[in-house]
Amino acid sequence: MEIITIDTPSLGDRSYVVHDGRIAFAVDPQRDIDRVLAVLEDRGVRLEHVFETHIHNDYVTGGLALARLTGATYHVNADDPVGFERSPISDGDVVDVGSMRVRALATPGHTFTHLSYAAAADGATPVVFTGGSLLYGSTGRPDLLGPEHTEDLAHAQHASARRLAAELPDDTRVLPTHGFGSFCSATPTSGDESTIGREKQVNPALTVDEQSYVESLIAGLDVYPAYYAHMAPANLAGPAEPDLSLPDRADAAELRRRIDAGEWVVDLRTRTAFAAGHVAGTLNFGIDGGFATYLGWLLPWGTPLTLLGETVEQVAEAQRELVRIGVDRLEAAATGNVREWAFGGELRSFETACFADLAQVRHHRPVVVLDVRRRSEWDEGHLDGAVHIPLHELLNRMDEVPDGEVWVHCKSGYRAGIAASLLDAAGRRVVSINDDFAVAA
Repeated sequence: MEIITIDTPSLGDRSYVVHDGRIAFAVDPQRDIDRVLAVLEDRGVRLEHVFETHIHNDYVTGGLALARLTGATYHVNADDPVGFERSPISDGDVVDVGSMRVRALATPGHTFTHLSYAAAADGATPVVFTGGSLLYGSTGRPDLLGPEHTEDLAHAQHASARRLAAELPDDTRVLPTHGFGSFCSATPTSGDESTIGREKQVNPALTVDEQSYVESLIAGLDVYPAYYAHMAPANLAGPAEPDLSLPDRADAAELRRRIDAGEWVVDLRTRTAFAAGHVAGTLNFGIDGGFATYLGWLLPWGTPLTLLGETVEQVAEAQRELVRIGVDRLEAAATGNVREWAFGGELRSFETACFADLAQVRHHRPVVVLDVRRRSEWDEGHLDGAVHIPLHELLNRMDEVPDGEVWVHCKSGYRAGIAASLLDAAGRRVVSINDDFAVAA
């Protein structure tokens, strides 16, 4: 029984393909299913089953499209009110996949209908695919279905973790979908692999009493991306295979028309390259960071979107990231040199600096220090006199940024670069701090 992990680090998730040398199954496939198809072709195996642990809130699934394309049976919880044909699966059901056996285990907590899947084969170490249930040193968050359900789901999450620990051998490998940077994790996870036995030693759901776990879990919940609101409806409706063909090419005149019309034209280059020179009115979400997470978080849903990249490959990578969160349609794209995008017009620029530069300048003249980290980060420590507006709130709170020169920072520079581009597009004089906040503490 070979297990191939398909990692999506930009969203903090993993999908899995498992086979016995002849027959395969997949668990929680991402939208861009060509990665799964490539694994199947490479191993020379046939996909017969696709399993979903839950209706996902952080990405659009590729499960339905993958099953339809390959003829595999698509297993989704019988209690999920989906709008498509699927093979309903429930707690205790066992599915034979070649020489492997897959058993569904009800593990509510991340959602009410969450399932985990224990898989075994003769001579193989048992595994359990835990989706958003038991993670490495943590569990999936219980608040994505609304505050009215959070406490009930937190109690259910504790019980589900205890069930897995009680029913599965200690050497069972734990293979979660979330927990590698995903906002679906209730608290930060630790490590890159684990077993039921190890989780019994380190996971709060298995080491502290139920009420203490629930209270701590709920107290530690942070904000999550706004685009999550669109994921479950898309997954319940049944997403089609994405179109990854490149969008139409836009010239400089078209780019200017789109910017002037209020559309979003997003520059994918690094934050330092953008700061050094960019087309007025463009916004910077570098493909080198949490591109899809933050663009999906800030983009008003349905706003026409055009991408600017140094290469066709850069645009294609960004497009792949976007279809994973349901942004299927791009208006246009442009590649090449930034001066070509400006059609000979003057480029805008702003300074980048470090925290030592900020300390020096504050000795000489007043500047606005804008901290765009999340509330939980601010509460852990912040600069004296700083203004706090989390990045995901900045578009709606621009009028709260005091007049004057704005020095904007986050934890490491990526979010500060986004915020600086928003402020620059609004006509503000801005300096982006491209530095680690730890040196300022």
